Amino acid sequence: MDKADLQKNIGFIVATSLVIGTVIGSGIFMKPGIVIASAGDSTMALWAWVIGGIITLASGLTIAEVSVKIPKTGGLYAYLEEVYGKFWGFLCGWVQTIIYGPAVIGAIGLYFGSLVAGLFGFSDNSKTIIGIISVIFLCIVNLLGTQYGGFIQSLSTFGKLVPIALIAVFGIWQGDVPVFGMESESSQAVSMGAAVLATLWAYDGWINVGFVAGEMKNPAKTLPKAIITGIIIVMIAYLSVNIAMLHILPANKIVELGPNAAKEAATLLFGEMGGKLIAIGILISIFGALNGKILTFPRIPFAMAEDKLLPGAKWLSRVHPKFKTPVQATILQLVIAIIMMLAGNPDRLSDIAIFTVFLFYGLAFYAVFLLRKNGTDNDHLYKVPLYPVTPIIAILGAIYIVGSTLIHNPVDSLFSIFISLSGLPIYKMVKSQKTKTTIRKVS
Repeated sequence: MDKADLQKNIGFIVATSLVIGTVIGSGIFMKPGIVIASAGDSTMALWAWVIGGIITLASGLTIAEVSVKIPKTGGLYAYLEEVYGKFWGFLCGWVQTIIYGPAVIGAIGLYFGSLVAGLFGFSDNSKTIIGIISVIFLCIVNLLGTQYGGFIQSLSTFGKLVPIALIAVFGIWQGDVPVFGMESESSQAVSMGAAVLATLWAYDGWINVGFVAGEMKNPAKTLPKAIITGIIIVMIAYLSVNIAMLHILPANKIVELGPNAAKEAATLLFGEMGGKLIAIGILISIFGALNGKILTFPRIPFAMAEDKLLPGAKWLSRVHPKFKTPVQATILQLVIAIIMMLAGNPDRLSDIAIFTVFLFYGLAFYAVFLLRKNGTDNDHLYKVPLYPVTPIIAILGAIYIVGSTLIHNPVDSLFSIFISLSGLPIYKMVKSQKTKTTIRKVS
């Protein structure tokens, strides 16, 4: 189905809610301690959240124009293939299949397991098992039909907003701990790049905002307004929660508590029972974020397999005859995610995921300049505001994240690049097989 065939019934309110819904997930509850520890003190940590929001806003506005100019399904994979050729499209899809998607699923699964273990007093060793069981359960649910995963997604949207609103409002109102200039007292090296990288995990999901442009009543006006409004609301929510938590707990305590800081803040605000209810709301939010990733990420290897761009394409492109879901592609993502969950901690997995995807985001941002130069039939639909400043900010943000991560975490960065480049022989092999198949058909 082409975008032109879709009903144009999405207005400003729905589009804005989609932006907010796709961005807010686990990061706001999991990353405050990491951001403070990396930034060195509470003031710089808040600036990291602002910088991450600005990069996200510029990125969303830029990718929206790319989305409108290239009205194809497949997201980043489709954009790079259209602008830079099949090889770059393949490499992007390969990285999303082998590293980014599984790392995101694995990290959220481990965060969920950590919170469940903390809430119910289970041993620290149980969090990985709980995370893996949760990932397997949601994979099964989504394989039985997208309507079940969709129900979980709708339920979790409400769940994610309740703890954010309550912690932000009551924390700012009732807290009495100084917010600014409080040292993290962390032994780790100060790195603003690492701090911003951690915030970008919380802002991740903005890539999806341009996908619904073809279904908007007036994308030229609605899309930029929805992106700007949605991301600003997310920025305000994130800053409010961080200020509230810093107003309730000392900065060094937030670092010490890590993923359990939001639960502890809620307990101090609302008592033991209230804290548990807020913690359950946080769990619902993270569970929904995990469900959304499991629902969507397998579509990338499935789409590549349909194009015969992966080994075992025939197997990976199969759809269940009854449930109409991509079973094998989902199982592939599940297996890789579980291996990552057993091998690494969630903060490490989330950093690897953001680093690898920003390698390709930079190319997607630069594509705006190439598309403007060549011109398309959709030029009248939407143009990124403040061109060329906005895409330049997005590109500089991507360079900053990639460069600072290479400097401060060279081992994981180089490993990620190595795995990415492992797609080169795979691409040559697949291309060779496709050529042989074509020759056989011709002869």
